[in-house]
Amino acid sequence: MDRAERQSQSETLSAALRLIRTHRRMKTTEIAQAMGMALRSYEHFESGGGRVNLERIHRFAEATDCDAYAILAALALGSPEFALRTADNKLMTILMVALQEFDAEVGDVLGELDARTIINTFTKALKDLALQSVRRDSAANAWLQQRLGKLVAPGDGEDGGSSGNPTP
Repeated sequence: MDRAERQSQSETLSAALRLIRTHRRMKTTEIAQAMGMALRSYEHFESGGGRVNLERIHRFAEATDCDAYAILAALALGSPEFALRTADNKLMTILMVALQEFDAEVGDVLGELDARTIINTFTKALKDLALQSVRRDSAANAWLQQRLGKLVAPGDGEDGGSSGNPTP
């Protein structure tokens, strides 16, 4: 890995850690304490200083209840936002567990899968996940719109609101 790649990874790591920490509304002192680190050491880690440290990433994830594998994936993707987007649903941890089980189940046959089959399978699965998200949002919006009319709007009551009948 060349210097530019390390710099880019450091910046991505730093941004991901800050995004998650601020999303969790945690202070650097809280996380440093939860990770068992001196504040200055934690601040150096959060600023992306030094090499990527897997143990610290996992300790950070434990301290902030986020997804350590999503942070690592964010480095590969160059997207600190990915780590934040998947912090709560643990998408990458779930994927890693599923891959671990798949490896144990399939074993050496795994090496016989062709790239096109793998690409098509993952592409379809990810498109299905995206559709589920859109459908869930659409269903939630439809549910809300259907029921909004049943709420009593301000001023519809008889407590002196503007009902169209002025009182003398």
